[in-house]
Amino acid sequence: MRVALDAMGGDRAPQVPVHGAVLAAREGVEVVLVGDEPALRAELARHRAELPIVHAPDRILMEDQATEVRRRPQSSIMVAMGLLKRGEAQALVSMGHTGAVMAAALFTLGRVKGVERPALLVEFPSRGGRTFLLDGGANADCRPGFLVQFAAMGLAYAEASGVLAPKVGLLSIGEEEGKGNALVLEAYPLLKEALGPRFYGNVEGRDIFLGTAEVVVTDGFTGNVVLKLAEGEAKVLLAWIKEALTSSPLARLGALLAGRALRRVKERVDPAQYGAMPLLGVEGAVFIGHGSADALAVKNALLRAKALVEAGLMNRVRQNLAALHV
Repeated sequence: MRVALDAMGGDRAPQVPVHGAVLAAREGVEVVLVGDEPALRAELARHRAELPIVHAPDRILMEDQATEVRRRPQSSIMVAMGLLKRGEAQALVSMGHTGAVMAAALFTLGRVKGVERPALLVEFPSRGGRTFLLDGGANADCRPGFLVQFAAMGLAYAEASGVLAPKVGLLSIGEEEGKGNALVLEAYPLLKEALGPRFYGNVEGRDIFLGTAEVVVTDGFTGNVVLKLAEGEAKVLLAWIKEALTSSPLARLGALLAGRALRRVKERVDPAQYGAMPLLGVEGAVFIGHGSADALAVKNALLRAKALVEAGLMNRVRQNLAALHV
């Protein structure tokens, strides 16, 4: 099984993507690098490593328009999508321009049957383990039917991740069925009919971290606000903890004694542990990470892509969408 890596995507490409690929390869992932071959070979030489390369002379920068992928077929993301389309890779990871990756996926791969809009899935640590939220920002405006499709795809991802009997919650401002905006009020009966006992009902923002429902669906505007809020709060809380634990000699002694436990907490809230977000609903396993990702995030994205493809993610998505009753 091969994972194609857009090695020219991201704020610090190709240095960080290549470093992450080398780390993943050492853990058993068969990675093929896509990008400018001379630059990639120079980076591999720094790590004294050898990985297969598919040359792509062009790259999409963060400031470029997403729609440019159509007229730039030699860009690294388009060449990587071609590998996925032809079956020469079974998954694709990019830390590049999110909009460009989405546009390239739709243009090259197309949508899974039954999907009107693909969605980004965001993974949050929760009291019960993990919570999967869709949409993380691919669709700012949604129709009620989109949320039903998001639910089906989110269930498929949760199942492929090893979650037993996951349930779906609809993000709202109250648990009661009659609470929410027009989108929530219209989506509620559709989700109830389509999912049956797998639909938990309304959940509030705090429930994401309590693990009340393993899958939470919302529109991309709200989902992206939740994502950025959670990431910002995690950084601030960790900074406060560090400040408190270095404020006095006694506090520093306590930090030394609790060091291992504190590292475990940091790892649970660190986005690098999740690597990248899957773009669900396109005909291929595509994962998109932060442009500012470090080598650990790239490595973890590659490991996760491999594991999910081997767990049958795409077949689960197709089956769940085909089984919808709406």
